[in-house]
Order: sequence, then structure tokens, then C-alpha cells
Amino acid sequence: MADKVGIEVSVAIGDAVKLARADVVAAYPITPQTHIVEHLAELVASGELDAAYIPVESEHSAMSACLGAAATGARVFTATAGQGLELMHEVVYVASSMQLPMVMTVANRALSAPLSVWGDHSDVMSVRDVGWIQIFTENGQEVVDNVLCAFRIAEDRRVLLPVMVHLDGFHLSHMIEPILFPEQAEVDRFLPPNQYPFPLDTAKPVTMGAFAPPVIYSETKKAQEVNIRASQEVIIECWREFGDAFGRYYSPVEGYHSEDARVLLLTMGSFSETAMTAIDRMRDDGKSVGLVRLRLWRPFPFEEIRRAVKEAEVLIVVDRALSFGGPGGPVCSEVRSALYGEAKRPKVVSFVGGLGGRDISLDGFEAIVSRGMEIAETGSEREFEMFGVRE
Repeated sequence: MADKVGIEVSVAIGDAVKLARADVVAAYPITPQTHIVEHLAELVASGELDAAYIPVESEHSAMSACLGAAATGARVFTATAGQGLELMHEVVYVASSMQLPMVMTVANRALSAPLSVWGDHSDVMSVRDVGWIQIFTENGQEVVDNVLCAFRIAEDRRVLLPVMVHLDGFHLSHMIEPILFPEQAEVDRFLPPNQYPFPLDTAKPVTMGAFAPPVIYSETKKAQEVNIRASQEVIIECWREFGDAFGRYYSPVEGYHSEDARVLLLTMGSFSETAMTAIDRMRDDGKSVGLVRLRLWRPFPFEEIRRAVKEAEVLIVVDRALSFGGPGGPVCSEVRSALYGEAKRPKVVSFVGGLGGRDISLDGFEAIVSRGMEIAETGSEREFEMFGVRE
């Protein structure tokens, strides 16, 4: 095992892709993911990564190139953020519905208008239902680890689905952190060569992604739904084997002082680490508070969420995206759905905050918990509150 290296997280992602021995990188630079693909271009140009690097004219083209490369059986990587993810939106659906394994890191960014290059989860929620496996990370080590896991999960013959690895724009993508990189031989043992079972073959030409009349369309979507739900077992298996090999274990839902807490906070992404420090401070003051971190966004871990929160009295969900005219936070909406009909469930309180790159500090998380408890105690029927808005 190599020593820890102080490195920008975006650059570390490029090094993880090199360790994974990617065959094709198709990319278009957009803030805040640009450093990822810039570094990969350097690695390919220097000969450190033996891969085809395809500089394209747009994110739509980047994903289209990824489709073609994945269909030949290549190990494929790309990265994007915010408006770039929106531009490739149409083609993102095709990758999952055609069972083309690939990995894409998304440096999460707010969506226009007004124009913002800063981070929140608006772009994630716009692709919530595109059929990709989606994993959230909290720090640079988790990003590197889960990029390696993502290739293995995507290419597993029981899955054959594309995977997004989410990291918060700027709050994580541009941070310099100590990261432990595995040796190439260790990665090679964990991540075998891609053996895509249906590669394009000029000797046996086939049509892929053809027109489908109504008589078969519903059945194809049902098969796709069964497949992504079944992938959760493989994801958990991969995380367990990664932990056995490298000593770092991951789960769909992860708790922090959550087992005995009366009040639970639920977060996703890099803000979870700030929330953990806030939880420590509140517990030192005698408050019965814990944290639940949602790592696996798709497929959604219904049973794990139910088990994680069933003993709590109050569950406060913090979203970094707003569902306009709807229930407020998309994550909270999913959690409420998971808990609907449960005989024993906490009072769920929804907050939306941290939009457009705005921070939520330690004091901010403490204020959210205090206000959430107040809402729960008064029995307020408000769908959600926006935290920190000047009115």
C-alpha cells in the first residue's frame, strides 16, 4: 500500500481512472469538473495512461462517444457537472436502457438561472430517474475508492449498468486532501479486465437501441427496473470485498451516533462531515442527536433507511436542491415515501439549504436541529423550510 499523498481531489480522480486502466475517456471541460479531464488528458499525452482520449464539442457528444465505446467492450470514463449534465441529459437515458457499463463522476453544481458555477445537488436531482446507479461521497478518499468500485459494479455481468459517482463541486472537487492510493497490482486483483458480453462485432452486425412500439416498451422498462433494483446486492458485495482488500468499508446508509439518538439528521455529500462535527458538539451538550448519511442514491435503499431511523422520534432531512412547487426537498420526499405506512416511524421534518454553494456551518446545523425539533413538537404541517434565506 502506497503512502498518503496530499492532492487535489479532482486530480486524484484522474489517477484513480489511470489505476482502473480505462480504455476510453470522452470529455468536455466544464466547471467545477474541468481539472478531472485536464489531468486525464495529461496522463494520456504523457503515455502514463494507455487510453483513447476524445475531446468533443459538447457534453452531448461526450456521452454519445461513451455509448459507442462502451458498446465495443471498452472500459469507459467521463466527467461532467451542472449545465453539462443537463446538455447530455438525452443521451444519459440511452446508456442505462442499453445496459452499457461506464463510469461518470459528477462534480455537483447548481443550475441556471441565475448562472452559478457553485455546488449544490440541483443537477443530481435532474437525473434522479435516468436509470443509472448513483453513489455519493463525502471526501477525496471516498471518491477515489468509489471510482474503482464503480467500474467493478458497472461491468459485473449481473449488472451491466452505468454508474455516477457524485462529489460536491468546489466543497470537494477543488480541495487538497490526504489520499491513500492503492498499488497498481492491488487494483488489478480487485478490478479484472472488462469482459462485456455483447460487444459490437462487424462479423455479426446487430441493431442496438432500435425503435420500440407500445407492445414491447413497457416490458423493456420493467426489465430495466428489475435490473437496477437487483444491482444493490452486487453493490453491497463489491463494497464488502473492497473493504476486505483495502480496509475501508462502505454501506448504502451509514450512521454516526445514530443507534441511541432521539433526533436524527440526514444528509448526503460533503456536508455530512460538517454535520458529524456538529453532532459531536451537540452530544457534548447532552442532546440525544445522531446522523444518518445516505450514500446510495440509486437504487434507493428503502430497507436500510427504515432500519436506520425506526427508533428515532424525529428525523430532520437536509436537502441541497429544491423541488419547485412540490414537497420541498427531493431526498426528503424519497425518505417520506420509504417510511409511509410503517407502524413505527419518526416525525419527518424537511429543510432545504446550501443552495448555489452557500455553506452550512456548525452553528447552522445546530440551528437546523433546534428548529426541526421545534417543528416536530408543535406538529407543524409545513412541507419544508428553507434554511438561511434572508427575508
